[in-house]
Amino acid sequence: MEQPQEMELASPSEERKELQKGVVSPEFAPKIAKMQLVGSHPEVYEPCDDSFLLVDALFADRSNLINQNPKFCLEIGCGSGYVITSLALILSEYCPSTQFFATDINLHATQTTLQTLANHGVHCELVLTDIALCLQKRLWKSIDVLVVNPPYVPTPEDEVGAVGIVSSWAGGFKGKMVIDRILDVVDELLSSNGLTYMVLLSENDPHEICQVMREKGFGSRIALQRSTEEERLCVIKFWRE
Repeated sequence: MEQPQEMELASPSEERKELQKGVVSPEFAPKIAKMQLVGSHPEVYEPCDDSFLLVDALFADRSNLINQNPKFCLEIGCGSGYVITSLALILSEYCPSTQFFATDINLHATQTTLQTLANHGVHCELVLTDIALCLQKRLWKSIDVLVVNPPYVPTPEDEVGAVGIVSSWAGGFKGKMVIDRILDVVDELLSSNGLTYMVLLSENDPHEICQVMREKGFGSRIALQRSTEEERLCVIKFWRE
């Protein structure tokens, strides 16, 4: 894995803000989800710094995503639908045949994502399931783009998998209990040329996670990283070597 660098890449973030305000001409810039059209529910995690970082990483890497011409894209843990909707909008003009899937263990999240998708005129198949349990056989090694903002916050282990909004952040010891399960699913679902983009917290030990994936035959690099007042986040990009 590439060594962490100071990568406060302002351009994707600023471009995202300008897109949402309508400053950038739609003829020259891909679209992303508009916050005013994102659904909400008290038991659903709202887009925040980690969500914006993930969309910024996808936006910054859009040329590679478009060149990938993905057949199937999947988000694990869709929450409000902000990320999967943004990904669909980024790809829509250049990859019109791409099919999108999203999962969440929270029923309110799947319903909120459906609202967000409908508000943006985007189609995606929503599945209420734990990680991707109901899709693993159906989509075995066929996902070309996998995005995930996992529950990464270190919490007591008994909070992991709790009902409602807690499930969106509770990660147990070192915030890795759900992440470790997702890594196995990545190996099962990702296509031979597939790309995975995963949000991680510094406390999750990203280097250790990349080593685990290296042993599974994956390369990795930091796609984007950013520090907030409360946490240091990064998006790691994985691919099969």
